[in-house]
Amino acid sequence: MQPRIYRNWIAGRDLVAFTVTVRETDLYIRATTNLARKAYKLVEKYRGFLETYITKNPLFLTTLEPIVISEDAPAIVRRMATATAAVGVGPMTTVSGAIAEFVGRDLLELSPEIIVENGGEIFLKSLKNRVIGIYAGKSPLSGKIGVEISARDTPLGVCTSSGTVGHSVNFGKADAVVTISADTILADASATAIANRVQTAEDIDPALKFAESISGLSGVVIIKDEVMGVWGKVKLCPTTV
Repeated sequence: MQPRIYRNWIAGRDLVAFTVTVRETDLYIRATTNLARKAYKLVEKYRGFLETYITKNPLFLTTLEPIVISEDAPAIVRRMATATAAVGVGPMTTVSGAIAEFVGRDLLELSPEIIVENGGEIFLKSLKNRVIGIYAGKSPLSGKIGVEISARDTPLGVCTSSGTVGHSVNFGKADAVVTISADTILADASATAIANRVQTAEDIDPALKFAESISGLSGVVIIKDEVMGVWGKVKLCPTTV
């Protein structure tokens, strides 16, 4: 398994950190207190919704394109389908962001600040500004640049897709595509859709144009080798981790 060193690049050491693992789901959470037991039950709950739905609708698991679902599907399934339909990717590309947001929002009932990281997808609610470092594999920019998130803009999602890091399905070769949205699931879907469009540094500008067309997306950073492109409400800063 690839070491998740990027987990140390989320500024939040004033909070209590803990991990929750349920089968393939591996969450790194920071909160005002240790909520591991509650988080574990929430992961089981939302995974259960997804697993039950997939048993009856196996195409939801395998399709790489948007899919029409029934109106009586669980909320997490409907949100995944809606977000991916907006950008033209398969619903399971957002499973990490979906679990992060649904678990994170429920945990807000017990902690005023929550950071949930799940495979590079982050749901964040903070009472102060936070810096999230950008892990971009072998790019010379990796670890040198961070995105500053204003507390007043949270809760929101910060999601990352890469064609050179990790094992998720990605048809591009970007070292990192970082997306920001009030909808973590949309951010996750958009990161994949944008990353799919980047093969070389010359693809960054057209990919940014595509990002600009996505309703609900507030910002994006694209890194390919030593080249970076930025669109939207993004405040870059040097990392301190």
